[in-house]
Amino acid sequence: MSVDRATVARVLDQIASHLELKGDNPFKVRAFRMGARTVVGLAGEPGQWLEEGTLDQISGIGAGIQAVVRDLVLAGRSTALDELREQVPPGLVEMLRISGLGVAKVRQIHERLQIESIPDLEAAARDGRLAALPGFGPKTADNVLKSVARLRQATSFRLMHHAADEAHQLAAGFERLVGVTRAIPAGDVRRGLELVGDLVMVLVAERPAEDVLRDIAKLPGVDEFGGHDERRATVRFAGGESVQVIVTPPPNLGVVLLQATGSAAHLQDLAETAAAAGYTLSGAALWKGSEFVPTPDETTVYRILGLEPVPPELREGRGEIDAARTRLPALIVRDDLQGLIHCHTSYSDGSSSVRDLARICGEAGYRYVGVTDHSGTAAYVGGLTEDDIRAQWRDIDDTNAAGAGARVLKGIEADILADGWLGFSDPLLDGFDFVIASVHNRFEMNRDQMTERILRVMDHPAVTILGHLTGRLLLSRDPYQLDTDRVFAKAAQTGVAIEINADPQRLDLDWRLVRVAKEAGVTISIGADAHSAAGLDNVNYGVTMARKGWLTAADVLNARPVEDFLAFARRRRQA
Repeated sequence: MSVDRATVARVLDQIASHLELKGDNPFKVRAFRMGARTVVGLAGEPGQWLEEGTLDQISGIGAGIQAVVRDLVLAGRSTALDELREQVPPGLVEMLRISGLGVAKVRQIHERLQIESIPDLEAAARDGRLAALPGFGPKTADNVLKSVARLRQATSFRLMHHAADEAHQLAAGFERLVGVTRAIPAGDVRRGLELVGDLVMVLVAERPAEDVLRDIAKLPGVDEFGGHDERRATVRFAGGESVQVIVTPPPNLGVVLLQATGSAAHLQDLAETAAAAGYTLSGAALWKGSEFVPTPDETTVYRILGLEPVPPELREGRGEIDAARTRLPALIVRDDLQGLIHCHTSYSDGSSSVRDLARICGEAGYRYVGVTDHSGTAAYVGGLTEDDIRAQWRDIDDTNAAGAGARVLKGIEADILADGWLGFSDPLLDGFDFVIASVHNRFEMNRDQMTERILRVMDHPAVTILGHLTGRLLLSRDPYQLDTDRVFAKAAQTGVAIEINADPQRLDLDWRLVRVAKEAGVTISIGADAHSAAGLDNVNYGVTMARKGWLTAADVLNARPVEDFLAFARRRRQA
């Protein structure tokens, strides 16, 4: 992979921003900023700099910057930047793209308002919290809203949870229109894609579509309205939201919603199935010859064509139509989960106490909750020492004895070290109910090295689950190189589960790989990776990924009762 000067400069600048957001040494921050400017003006390309020792002769280019250049040239990624992305919420870096918000203001927003994403920032700008911060005021809040709108227009994709929030807010607004009985988010949002392109909304109306579209064009905040025909239009709001609106009368809803939701491959398979059955999917309707066939809902369409109804998450053209001719799996739902696992507390980088976590999870209907703070090798996020762990165990015992809510399990998120081992002694590891092993550094390893690292850690009998297996951060960091087929084979052989990490910035394991893992015989867990009470709801996104991966409750480790979950972990220790 060839790396140019612009790439090196961009990475050095990103490192400086991450360091500054962390509150790191200002001289170190400045060194990386200056290094970014310096390398742009150097002759030659980065590979030549290393071969010829060019960087040794440049003032201000120290060992840290040279290490970044070396990583980029040899591995195509920066270890330093990868590790910083583990330490700084990705949304804070994204906020730096907003005009008028420098690092100091972003840090102030984060510390004072606990805001970590642009949608949360936008909400604070609208409700007055941002303006109330010292040094901000109404003008700054207004400028932030305008900048967010420009940024949204320029962004091709957005994360699932941001897009879903936008879609549901728009739906609530459309349902207030005269004659509109329902507004249904469709497209990528309804299929549960981790990255969403265009928003699509289907409106069910008892008035002519032209009249509804005319009313939409007059709504406050509509900035652009065009590309429309008699039943659809593209609407852009002043806040930057853009949505394709499709209006249908109730008798056509089934076909219209199918067409607005399914991938191109799914719709092609469906059209071929219809033709084979003597029907035609044409325009926004189902026809039997020249006879219009009412389709008030999607189930009607599938049943007419001799198919089981296909859940929206499966409509990707990956064999679901063939499966629907006989029997589709009963996909997992949120209520199938008996335990919520992969939760961080105030012992490391979380905000909830053990007792609060037990109470909140109990109130949400979970029977158990797995506490998994970071191990001591992750010192940058307050990783636990052995003394910390024993103190937390006493806290967990006291919480369970008090019957304060869900049963708390003693877990840990242990770093997988570069040599494939864990940073704890075996006697200490034996004290945990379960162990999640995760990679948090050395992402630059090549495919063979990273694969061997993970294969080796599965030999340790304390390891119950592999966490966020491929290391991706959506729209921020690519997965590291890994032979997933070999990992899946060994996971199935050794009885190690693999996590769907439900943090919407990760959603790792990729749903496409989830199905491959299932077919290889791997048990899957769904981990919230929650660092706050609000983060517990991340599990809903993990369930969506599990559904897209064709998982049933029987495939998911924490859909089992606590005794079965613990038995799974014990079998690993006895292997």
